[in-house]
Amino acid sequence: MPFDPYQSHFLIVKDDTGEREERLENSHYSIGRDSECDIRLISQFVSRYHATIEQLANPDGTCSYHIKDGDQNGKPSANGLLINGRRLRAHDLRDRDEVIFGPHVRVIYHLLRRDAYATVPPDEFDITLINPGTAELDNLDE
Repeated sequence: MPFDPYQSHFLIVKDDTGEREERLENSHYSIGRDSECDIRLISQFVSRYHATIEQLANPDGTCSYHIKDGDQNGKPSANGLLINGRRLRAHDLRDRDEVIFGPHVRVIYHLLRRDAYATVPPDEFDITLINPGTAELDNLDE
């Protein structure tokens, strides 16, 4: 699906190395501690290929993301996923969803939406005043 300039999808990732942001723009992501994962989580409690995230096309032309436990072949992770406090195998991500992979390892999904058109009127007081005393006059004798 083409990139939608009016939506931004990203994860705030917290693991043993600290906190960072991962922007979601591709159609598929692997998540785990293996160095070949698209989103690498540093923790002994995370499976090598812990989860996958897939982009979904919505009827309105936007996209959303779906997370599922395990690798792309369906092999589940050792610890599973705790999503918003519930143990789930799969979930359609919504803004501010929290996914826990293990102790001190979590991601928070964020969806930012911007309007395609300005929704506030222009500032009617946004004017520039020119002081007549500062304007240079051309030679008036000619």
